[in-house]
Amino acid sequence: MLQLLQQLFQRRSSGAGADWQPAAQPTPAQAQRHQAWVAERVYRNWLGPYFKAYHLRKGGAGGQRGPRVELLREEGRQGALFFYDASMGPGNFEHLYQLLGERIGALGYRRACHDCRQRHREQLREHTVKQFFKPNPTDCTETGRCNQRYGLITLDLVGVNDRPLFIRLATNPLQESSFTPAESFEALLKTLFDEPLADAAITERLGEYYKS
Repeated sequence: MLQLLQQLFQRRSSGAGADWQPAAQPTPAQAQRHQAWVAERVYRNWLGPYFKAYHLRKGGAGGQRGPRVELLREEGRQGALFFYDASMGPGNFEHLYQLLGERIGALGYRRACHDCRQRHREQLREHTVKQFFKPNPTDCTETGRCNQRYGLITLDLVGVNDRPLFIRLATNPLQESSFTPAESFEALLKTLFDEPLADAAITERLGEYYKS
């Protein structure tokens, strides 16, 4: 897995399929399917467990049980990778990615881009869907400084060889004096992920969305 991640994050100057293209929009049937997934709160099977796993990993106590989360360590950015598990099914994982984007938009953000990219390296076919969010500039404090909330937010869905791999969530605080100080990544994570655990009725719904 480490070697695979290293290959994914290596910088590549060029290559077939390296350009970003607008991501496909869901069909009416797909949108209705997603709305049902949200209404039935199927996301509670994972949001709370991912939230717990992040804090365990950050505290150095991550174990073998539960979902896998890795911290994103990049200069100027905070974030985490939320890894796919085969028990979820690709359908549930994609619904989860879409839900996180919707929740970010509801926090006073506008989606500046929604793109996808295919890259090939040896036997790997990497597919990435990227959403990039900017805080709305209309919300300003009495001092005249714009509220940047959590800073710029990037939300990626990365798959390899037609299989989901992870969701990457990252924040990049703006340092300009015209913006308020950014809230922490942990505060964003709590807002997006801190949910009650799924009850038996919700867990039974999991299989209905395994593929889509």
